[in-house]
Amino acid sequence: MTARSKGILQDIRDMISRHFSLKDDKADDHTIDQALRSGVEMKGTNLWVLMFAIFVASIGLNVNSTAVIIGAMLISPLMGPIMGIGYGVGILDFPLMRLALKNLGFAILIGLLTSSVYFFFSPLTLPQSELLSRTTPTIWDVLIALFGGFAGIIGATRKERSNVIPGVAIATALMPPLCTAGFGFAHGNWSFFFGALYLFTINCVFIAFSSAVIVRAFHVRKKQFSDEQAAIRVGRFVTLIVLLTVTPSFYLAYLLVQKELFETRAVHFLGQELDSKVSHIAKTRIDPKKRLIEVTMVGEFIPPSKLASIVDRLPASGLAGAKLVVRQSNQRPIDLSTLKTGLLNDLYIQGRIPVEKKDRTIQQLQTSLDRREIHDRMLKGIPEELHALFPQIMGIWVSKAFDWDRKTGLKSQPTVLIVLDVAADHPINRRERTRIEKWALVRVKPERVKLVVESGRQTG
Repeated sequence: MTARSKGILQDIRDMISRHFSLKDDKADDHTIDQALRSGVEMKGTNLWVLMFAIFVASIGLNVNSTAVIIGAMLISPLMGPIMGIGYGVGILDFPLMRLALKNLGFAILIGLLTSSVYFFFSPLTLPQSELLSRTTPTIWDVLIALFGGFAGIIGATRKERSNVIPGVAIATALMPPLCTAGFGFAHGNWSFFFGALYLFTINCVFIAFSSAVIVRAFHVRKKQFSDEQAAIRVGRFVTLIVLLTVTPSFYLAYLLVQKELFETRAVHFLGQELDSKVSHIAKTRIDPKKRLIEVTMVGEFIPPSKLASIVDRLPASGLAGAKLVVRQSNQRPIDLSTLKTGLLNDLYIQGRIPVEKKDRTIQQLQTSLDRREIHDRMLKGIPEELHALFPQIMGIWVSKAFDWDRKTGLKSQPTVLIVLDVAADHPINRRERTRIEKWALVRVKPERVKLVVESGRQTG
């Protein structure tokens, strides 16, 4: 390698070192020590701010407001004792570690009690999506806490204060899982309680762990002890805690991936096998835990033989062991055999018409009855299909009608009249009405459709 090449490589190394160096704006060890120790204590102002933040976060979770939850995370003082634990491990200051652990435990107890009291008296008892998302932590939550902790401790060791710590509090979401655990405790929902508490533990452990790693990397002055074996025992203990915390998250991440794969494959399979121009999927429910796929179909009736062949293709789509349940609108034919038999017997016994005319009349009646049967089957299927599509419909009337107006008179082609009784608090909007009319036109073709939407119609 020539001298020129060596010079270029050295310039590149110097440029990278300048851009990625964390030493230039690093505070001195004394300033770092004071800043991190000052946030460890959980009393006085910090304690009151914590309780108020817990109330704010609990309300945000209760009403499913992301903005309120973010506000609560911004004012929370929980990062102080967590980073204090990591700092104590990094400099081998065992009294600081014990003090930070004691304050964090007290903060957790206050947080659980405060949130439990709120949720116990709150009239809103149904868990919303913001609550549900904090009950099943995975390895991705570990990574968020780890890298968030790295960012947090780097921000805390700078000369100038920045918005890194509040950002880390939002990203790692310390407050919501603690409040979710309070919700589970208040309502006796232990899966919520332990799931959320596990997520909170992940955040605490890995923020503290990443803080300890960065403090060691910055070579902050360690506290000297005569017993070096104590430092070794602490290192082993920290490693054990990290391993015990991270191990269940791998299993939960595996379950999450399997759930997503099952749902994706199920949706793709249904779109390929069941959705068509004449049959449509109105409603789908996929349960990966039970490996159950339930669909509600509208449109042309799918015979059992065809459904059986569709089920046989489940394993080829990666859905081996899955159960497919298909619900279709009631399209069983109307039984008119008794009516037909009685009519034919009357014609033969009474002998009121000649034999030739009798045969023609029987054929006409047979054809008329068959058409009526098909038409009635079609009309009777409309209410169930419409209700499957629009659950807010309380009543449906379907009939064939002849319409007349002053300009054109009586129209020769009959019209299918559909009258809908819709709940007053959930009306049919214009888009839904247009969708119903288009669907009905295809359903009753070639006849025309007249749609009437009413609210609060008396059905009795």
